[in-house]
This record gives sequence, C-alpha cells and structure tokens, in this order.
Amino acid sequence: MATPPRDIREVPGRGAAAACRGGQPSRATRHDGRVVTTGLVWHELYMWHDTGTGAWVMPASLTVQPLGHIESAEGKRRIHNLLQVSGLMDHLVQLKPRPATEDEILRLHTQEYVERIKKMSSELGGEAGEETPFGRGSYEIALLAAGGCITAVDAVLDKKVDNAYALVRPPGHHAERDQGRGFCIFGNVTLAAMHAQVRGLSRLAIVDWDVHHGNGTEHAFYSDPTVLTISIHQDNNYPPGSGAITDTGQGAGRGYNINVPLPPGSGVGAYVATFERVVVPALKAFRPELILIASGLDASAMDPLASMMMTSDGYRTLTGMVLAAARDVCGGMLVACHEGGYSPAYVPYCGLAVIEELAGMRTSIEDPLLGLLAAFGGQEIQPHQEVVVQQAAKLAAGVLPAAH
Repeated sequence: MATPPRDIREVPGRGAAAACRGGQPSRATRHDGRVVTTGLVWHELYMWHDTGTGAWVMPASLTVQPLGHIESAEGKRRIHNLLQVSGLMDHLVQLKPRPATEDEILRLHTQEYVERIKKMSSELGGEAGEETPFGRGSYEIALLAAGGCITAVDAVLDKKVDNAYALVRPPGHHAERDQGRGFCIFGNVTLAAMHAQVRGLSRLAIVDWDVHHGNGTEHAFYSDPTVLTISIHQDNNYPPGSGAITDTGQGAGRGYNINVPLPPGSGVGAYVATFERVVVPALKAFRPELILIASGLDASAMDPLASMMMTSDGYRTLTGMVLAAARDVCGGMLVACHEGGYSPAYVPYCGLAVIEELAGMRTSIEDPLLGLLAAFGGQEIQPHQEVVVQQAAKLAAGVLPAAH
C-alpha cells in the first residue's frame, strides 16, 4: 500500500532554510521570531447545502435532464481532503464556526429577505434569487457560513492565529441586501467586514479575486470611505454589465471602490501585473487594519464558468503579494473567505496553494496540471490586457492617496 505524501517544508525565503527532518517541518516565522499560525474554518454541514439536481445552472425540466448543480460540495470537500492527505491539516489551527446571529445578518440584509429564506428553508427550499437554489436546512447552513467568516475574523483580531482561511459554503459575494444572487444567500465577506467594524476597526480592505464581479460587496460599501473594495474579475461575465472600471464609489466613498475587469483569456501575467500595479499600491496607500480576501478559485484555466488562465502557482503568488502587503500595513492580519471555484478536479490544488502560502509551508503535493496550464499561449500579459491594468492603476493612484 502506498504511503500518502506528507513531507512538508518551509517555503524558501520565508524563514530558516531547512527541509523536513524526522517528519517535523520548519515553520515560517514572524519578524518577532514567533511561528506563523494559520487558522482553518470548516464544518461538514457546509457540504450539506443542497443546490438541487439541475444541469450546470439550469433547473431540471422536461428538456433538461437532471445531473447536478454546478455549485456543488465536491470542489470544497476535495480541498479539505487534500489538506488532510498532504499533511498540512496537522499544522493548521482548527477554528470551530458558530452560526451568525440574526442581528448580525440584519446588519446587511433586510428583515423581509431573511424571513423569506428562513420560511422556505423550513419547508422544501426554493430560490433565494437569481440562480440561487437551496434546499431544506440551507438557512441554518448559510448562517453557519457567514458565522464561519466572522469566526475567522475574531480569531485573527484576538491573536489566536496570524491569518485564517474560512472554507465555507454557500458563497456570499453576489448576495444583495434583499435577495440572493449567483449561488449566494448571505454576504459572508461583507458580514465579516461589518463585524470587524463593530469590533472597533476603522479601516478595512476587501480584495476579491473571484472571477465574477463582487457586486454584493461593492453595493454594501459603495458610499463607505472606511472600506476599500477591490474586485479583479473577468470583464462582463457575471453579473452581466456589473463591475465597470469607472465604478469607483459614490459620495464619501468615491475612490474607495476599485474594479479591474480583465479581458477573457487573461493569464497569470495579467493577474500579477494587476496586483503589482493596482492592488498592492492601493492597500499600501489606504493602510487598512485588516485585509479580507474573497477567495474565489474560478479564474483557473480549468473552470467551466469563466475563460481565464490562472494556475495554482498563480494563486500562490497572489496570496504571497497580499500577505506581504498585510505584513507591511496591518501586522499580517488577513482573513480569506472561500467563494467560487467550479472545477472539482483542479480547485483543490489552487486551494492548497493559497493555504500553503498563508501558512508559510510547502507540502510534497505537486499540481499535476501545472506544467500544461503554465505553458498555455498567452500566459504573459497581452497588450489589450495591459490597457485595462494601466487604466485601473491610473484611477486608483489618482484618487486614493488624495482621499485617504
């Protein structure tokens, strides 16, 4: 019987250079010499959220044979499984989620919407809104997902961990105040940010690298100058017509909403350029006290709901860039909340890469598709992508320093 791969080593350049000795990994350390700790939020009930038996995003009917909704548990469960098989799970701090309270949910959502979801969930389920089917019990599971992100924020603010990944489901960044949207019931990362505000933080940043525009997060903070929202997404994918580069906020919040709508086909080069020239400079100019990531892993070259070309190593690089910015501006305090990702075969490698980078460790697990995907033509930034990055960088640089 084959022995599972469990060799873990410290990331080169992140601390004392040493491979695993006697099965004990070297850990990345903070500037004060203390070992970096990464928390993981997980609950089996996240996998029990029922999106039905349609096909892709289409409900089953006389002309659509039942197959299974594309937002299924499989990709998330396989991330969790790979964390265990790799051995990384043994080095993460397990954070037990609690359900968000109704009062916490009402910070964002209307009473009427919450009552509607609660009622349908107690019966047979239904539709929370556009393309957001759910089954019996999903109200309670959605509370647990939002509460999981809040749990991660509390763990970081209370210094139980340095950073955390909330591997939650259902996702949240499309949810609006009065309706669900795009598989999302409650606005998980928005509610986590609002909780941090209640805890006394005065400046927060949300970096959304899900391939779909974070419309719900944008709308929640569009007039709020204390929350910097940055969405890097595929241009005009979902929601249609949402996430224009010129949508920068309104009123007191003008300049604190940054959209980077990358063209279809953008690869690692375009994403890295966006983070180098837009995301990291904006974070350093704004200097938030906590950074949250809406961690959708659906910009990968394998994802069926997008047309981008990201790889697991690309996500590792982006994570490292945001983590370095967090160390520079807020003592490394960072919380990632899981969003989309619809390739069950490939999402686990992207998720593992992100969490390895947060923990400052590398396992012996290799991405079996990395060589193929990295060799795709167009992984370097292309001229038409460069135009978008330059425009976004100019907008951000022209507003943020003056506004802050």
